Amino acid sequence: MSTITFGDKMVLKGKRVLITGADGFIGSHLVERLLAEGCKVRAFVYYNSFNSWGWIDNFPLDKKKQLEIFAGDIRDPNGVRTAMKDIDVVFHLAALIAIPYSYHSPDSYIDTNIKGTLNIVQAARDLGTERVLVTSTSEVYGTAQYVPIDEKHPRQPQSPYSASKIGADCIAESFYRSFNLPITIVRPFNTFGPRQSARAVIPTIITQLLNGKEQIQLGDLRPTRDLLFVKDTAAGFLAIAKSPDLIGHDVNIATQSEISVQELAQNIINQINPKAVIVTDDVRMRPEKSEVFRLYGSNEKLKQITSWRPAYTLQQGLAETIDWFRKKENLVQYKADIYNV
Repeated sequence: MSTITFGDKMVLKGKRVLITGADGFIGSHLVERLLAEGCKVRAFVYYNSFNSWGWIDNFPLDKKKQLEIFAGDIRDPNGVRTAMKDIDVVFHLAALIAIPYSYHSPDSYIDTNIKGTLNIVQAARDLGTERVLVTSTSEVYGTAQYVPIDEKHPRQPQSPYSASKIGADCIAESFYRSFNLPITIVRPFNTFGPRQSARAVIPTIITQLLNGKEQIQLGDLRPTRDLLFVKDTAAGFLAIAKSPDLIGHDVNIATQSEISVQELAQNIINQINPKAVIVTDDVRMRPEKSEVFRLYGSNEKLKQITSWRPAYTLQQGLAETIDWFRKKENLVQYKADIYNV
């Protein structure tokens, strides 16, 4: 979006930050990282009748006491504006992310992902927010036309979900270009780790194995993914937020490597139950033209501008993830006996 220049780093300690989607997988890890950084964190969680704060409910009491919780709905412009008052930096992660669910409920993706992002940038413009990080996804690239996929790669909407995220990215970029709003689009590749939804492939494999299944049901085994451990993703967000040189840019967070679903599944099987076998479940298959067959990201821009480097290998990240799932109180929260859409 913009020409890169080099300036002083932003100091996050003491900053008032808002994290939307703080109750979710990546968001909850980012909350922890920002607390450790010394930020004053307001956690935007999805309002619901159970008064659930998602994964934040599992935080130790002393950590929860450090947070200001704001329960709302990203689709509501009034709630978003209220949540953003007196905030210096916004990390916008709230989104609907499940690809299969987007096939039959695309309207909800437009409302949440596109209109939700519009609510964030509108409020940021009106309130004079110092910095806004909008979370994208590697799915906007579709199947790689070349590798590694850098930020100039064409966008390919291969699912309603990816189309909604492309739309959200474009809304954000338009506010940078039209109003000089200090926006960066952060584009993580395939993040995994503790607390990830059962809709994702790694929790799907692990939870089936730990529940004693010896026939592991999966969809297409051919696609490759660039797998990024969640703590590296959170560290990437911080590195980007600290760099004013990345305002007006979209930035990948990736390992610049790839592994097929089949190789990944066998790797996890070997660690938990080598007797298990993989069975293809047709219900889990994406439509042929919608399947993203290759994701292999470039991290050169992020490494060029910041000091970020992946701290975890795939094996280290998988080991930590499996250990987390082995704890009964964590595993019991997952429905391993059904296909989680």
